[in-house]
Amino acid sequence: MKDAAELVGVDYRTIELGIESGTIPTVQLDPRRMIRRAGPRRAFGVDA
Repeated sequence: MKDAAELVGVDYRTIELGIESGTIPTVQLDPRRMIRRAGPRRAFGVDA
């Protein structure tokens, strides 16, 4: 979450809330939850 937050320039808790609300999709790879780069970029309107 911290890496994704740095990528789009927001606090990591904002990413956490986006994941919980379903705005930012994740993939569960036991035991880790992965966030694709496109998810936060799309959610926050950040260009690639």
